[in-house]
Amino acid sequence: MDVATLSEFLPALALAIALAASAGLRAWLPLLLAGGLARAGVLELGDSFSFLASNKALVLFGVATVIELVGDKVPTIDHALDAIGTPVRPAAGALLAASVLGTVSDPLTALVLGTAVGAPSALVPHAAKTALRTVSTTLTGGLANPILSFLEDAISLITFVLAVLVPVLVVALLGLTTYVLVRLFRRRKAEVPA
Repeated sequence: MDVATLSEFLPALALAIALAASAGLRAWLPLLLAGGLARAGVLELGDSFSFLASNKALVLFGVATVIELVGDKVPTIDHALDAIGTPVRPAAGALLAASVLGTVSDPLTALVLGTAVGAPSALVPHAAKTALRTVSTTLTGGLANPILSFLEDAISLITFVLAVLVPVLVVALLGLTTYVLVRLFRRRKAEVPA
Protein backbone atom coordinates (compact mmCIF):
# COMPACT_ATOMS: atom_id res chain seq x y z
CA MET A 1 0.00 0.00 0.00
CA ASP A 2 1.54 3.31 -1.05
CA VAL A 3 1.55 6.51 1.02
CA ALA A 4 -1.30 8.14 -0.93
CA THR A 5 -3.54 5.12 -0.52
CA LEU A 6 -2.64 4.86 3.16
CA SER A 7 -3.39 8.55 3.71
CA GLU A 8 -6.91 7.97 2.35
CA PHE A 9 -7.43 4.62 4.07
CA LEU A 10 -6.45 5.52 7.66
CA PRO A 11 -8.96 8.38 8.10
CA ALA A 12 -11.69 6.20 6.56
CA LEU A 13 -10.74 3.39 8.93
CA ALA A 14 -10.86 5.72 11.95
CA LEU A 15 -14.27 7.02 10.86
CA ALA A 16 -15.48 3.45 10.30
CA ILE A 17 -14.48 2.40 13.81
CA ALA A 18 -16.03 5.47 15.45
CA LEU A 19 -19.32 5.17 13.57
CA ALA A 20 -19.49 1.46 14.38
CA ALA A 21 -18.87 2.20 18.06
CA SER A 22 -21.83 4.60 18.09
CA ALA A 23 -23.96 1.72 16.75
CA GLY A 24 -22.95 -0.33 19.79
CA LEU A 25 -25.31 1.74 21.92
CA ARG A 26 -28.03 2.54 19.38
CA ALA A 27 -28.25 0.45 16.22
CA TRP A 28 -30.63 2.57 14.19
CA LEU A 29 -29.78 6.16 15.15
CA PRO A 30 -26.29 6.09 13.56
CA LEU A 31 -27.70 4.47 10.42
CA LEU A 32 -30.36 7.18 10.22
CA LEU A 33 -27.78 9.92 10.75
CA ALA A 34 -25.35 8.43 8.24
CA GLY A 35 -28.07 8.10 5.63
CA GLY A 36 -29.31 11.62 6.27
CA LEU A 37 -25.84 13.14 6.12
CA ALA A 38 -25.04 11.18 2.97
CA ARG A 39 -28.27 12.46 1.44
CA ALA A 40 -27.25 16.03 2.37
CA GLY A 41 -23.78 15.52 0.85
CA VAL A 42 -21.99 15.88 4.19
CA LEU A 43 -20.88 12.26 4.59
CA GLU A 44 -19.43 10.30 1.71
CA LEU A 45 -20.42 6.65 1.46
CA GLY A 46 -19.17 4.07 -1.00
CA ASP A 47 -21.26 3.79 -4.17
CA SER A 48 -22.49 0.33 -3.21
CA PHE A 49 -23.84 1.74 0.03
CA SER A 50 -25.76 4.69 -1.40
CA PHE A 51 -28.98 2.84 -0.56
CA LEU A 52 -28.48 4.05 3.04
CA ALA A 53 -29.54 7.52 1.83
CA SER A 54 -32.62 6.31 -0.05
CA ASN A 55 -36.12 7.39 1.00
CA LYS A 56 -37.05 3.83 1.93
CA ALA A 57 -33.96 3.33 4.11
CA LEU A 58 -34.37 6.69 5.84
CA VAL A 59 -38.02 5.96 6.64
CA LEU A 60 -37.17 2.47 7.94
CA PHE A 61 -34.23 3.78 9.98
CA GLY A 62 -36.40 6.61 11.31
CA VAL A 63 -39.17 4.29 12.48
CA ALA A 64 -36.68 1.82 13.97
CA THR A 65 -34.88 4.70 15.73
CA VAL A 66 -38.10 5.92 17.35
CA ILE A 67 -38.99 2.39 18.45
CA GLU A 68 -35.49 1.85 19.86
CA LEU A 69 -35.27 5.23 21.63
CA VAL A 70 -38.76 5.09 23.15
CA GLY A 71 -38.83 1.35 23.85
CA ASP A 72 -35.49 1.46 25.63
CA LYS A 73 -37.02 3.68 28.31
CA VAL A 74 -39.66 1.06 29.23
CA PRO A 75 -38.25 -1.61 31.59
CA THR A 76 -39.77 -4.74 30.04
CA ILE A 77 -39.34 -3.60 26.46
CA ASP A 78 -35.72 -2.54 27.01
CA HIS A 79 -34.76 -6.13 27.87
CA ALA A 80 -36.39 -7.44 24.69
CA LEU A 81 -34.71 -4.71 22.62
CA ASP A 82 -31.38 -5.54 24.21
CA ALA A 83 -31.76 -9.22 23.32
CA ILE A 84 -32.62 -8.29 19.73
CA GLY A 85 -29.81 -5.71 19.73
CA THR A 86 -27.11 -8.25 20.48
CA PRO A 87 -26.87 -9.38 16.84
CA VAL A 88 -28.32 -6.19 15.31
CA ARG A 89 -25.84 -3.69 16.77
CA PRO A 90 -22.70 -5.46 15.48
CA ALA A 91 -24.41 -5.85 12.09
CA ALA A 92 -25.24 -2.14 12.05
CA GLY A 93 -21.65 -1.36 13.04
CA ALA A 94 -20.35 -3.57 10.24
CA LEU A 95 -22.65 -1.86 7.73
CA LEU A 96 -21.63 1.62 8.85
CA ALA A 97 -17.95 0.73 8.75
CA ALA A 98 -18.25 -0.88 5.32
CA SER A 99 -20.17 2.09 3.96
CA VAL A 100 -17.38 4.57 4.74
CA LEU A 101 -14.61 2.13 3.83
CA GLY A 102 -16.35 1.76 0.49
CA THR A 103 -15.04 5.21 -0.41
CA VAL A 104 -11.44 3.93 -0.45
CA SER A 105 -11.83 0.30 -1.50
CA ASP A 106 -13.93 -1.98 -3.66
CA PRO A 107 -17.30 -3.13 -2.24
CA LEU A 108 -16.18 -6.64 -1.31
CA THR A 109 -13.06 -5.44 0.50
CA ALA A 110 -15.13 -2.72 2.21
CA LEU A 111 -17.64 -5.33 3.36
CA VAL A 112 -14.97 -7.69 4.69
CA LEU A 113 -13.03 -4.91 6.42
CA GLY A 114 -16.24 -3.32 7.64
CA THR A 115 -17.27 -6.58 9.24
CA ALA A 116 -13.79 -7.19 10.68
CA VAL A 117 -13.55 -3.77 12.35
CA GLY A 118 -17.18 -2.66 12.58
CA ALA A 119 -18.75 -5.65 14.30
CA PRO A 120 -16.24 -5.76 17.19
CA SER A 121 -16.27 -1.95 17.47
CA ALA A 122 -20.03 -2.09 17.99
CA LEU A 123 -19.99 -5.21 20.13
CA VAL A 124 -17.66 -3.79 22.79
CA PRO A 125 -19.90 -0.82 23.75
CA HIS A 126 -22.96 -3.06 23.50
CA ALA A 127 -21.40 -5.59 25.91
CA ALA A 128 -20.42 -2.79 28.32
CA LYS A 129 -23.96 -1.37 28.13
CA THR A 130 -25.47 -4.80 28.79
CA ALA A 131 -23.22 -5.32 31.83
CA LEU A 132 -24.05 -1.86 33.18
CA ARG A 133 -27.76 -2.45 32.66
CA THR A 134 -27.55 -5.77 34.50
CA VAL A 135 -25.92 -4.06 37.49
CA SER A 136 -28.43 -1.21 37.33
CA THR A 137 -31.37 -3.60 37.21
CA THR A 138 -29.99 -5.58 40.13
CA LEU A 139 -29.24 -2.53 42.30
CA THR A 140 -32.22 -0.32 41.44
CA GLY A 141 -34.82 -2.81 40.26
CA GLY A 142 -34.61 -1.20 36.83
CA LEU A 143 -35.56 2.28 38.06
CA ALA A 144 -32.25 3.78 36.89
CA ASN A 145 -32.39 2.13 33.45
CA PRO A 146 -34.35 4.95 31.75
CA ILE A 147 -31.74 7.45 32.98
CA LEU A 148 -28.99 5.22 31.64
CA SER A 149 -30.92 4.96 28.39
CA PHE A 150 -30.91 8.75 27.95
CA LEU A 151 -27.16 8.77 28.63
CA GLU A 152 -26.66 6.02 26.04
CA ASP A 153 -28.68 8.06 23.52
CA ALA A 154 -26.46 11.07 24.16
CA ILE A 155 -23.20 9.09 24.01
CA SER A 156 -24.21 7.43 20.75
CA LEU A 157 -25.14 10.78 19.21
CA ILE A 158 -22.01 12.56 20.48
CA THR A 159 -19.77 9.73 19.27
CA PHE A 160 -21.37 9.90 15.83
CA VAL A 161 -21.12 13.70 15.63
CA LEU A 162 -17.50 13.73 16.77
CA ALA A 163 -16.62 10.98 14.30
CA VAL A 164 -17.94 13.12 11.47
CA LEU A 165 -16.80 16.54 12.74
CA VAL A 166 -13.31 15.85 14.07
CA PRO A 167 -11.76 15.33 10.62
CA VAL A 168 -13.44 18.53 9.40
CA LEU A 169 -12.21 20.41 12.46
CA VAL A 170 -8.68 19.07 11.99
CA VAL A 171 -8.63 20.24 8.37
CA ALA A 172 -10.01 23.64 9.41
CA LEU A 173 -7.42 23.92 12.18
CA LEU A 174 -4.61 23.00 9.80
CA GLY A 175 -5.89 25.59 7.32
CA LEU A 176 -6.10 28.27 10.01
CA THR A 177 -2.63 27.41 11.31
CA THR A 178 -1.19 27.59 7.80
CA TYR A 179 -2.88 30.95 7.21
CA VAL A 180 -1.54 32.40 10.49
CA LEU A 181 2.00 31.10 9.84
CA VAL A 182 2.04 32.54 6.31
CA ARG A 183 0.82 35.91 7.63
CA LEU A 184 3.46 35.91 10.38
CA PHE A 185 6.17 34.95 7.91
CA ARG A 186 5.15 37.74 5.52
CA ARG A 187 4.97 40.31 8.34
CA ARG A 188 8.37 39.25 9.65
CA LYS A 189 9.83 39.37 6.15
CA ALA A 190 8.42 42.90 5.66
CA GLU A 191 9.95 44.07 8.99
CA VAL A 192 13.45 42.81 8.21
CA PRO A 193 15.48 45.50 6.37
CA ALA A 194 16.88 44.42 3.02
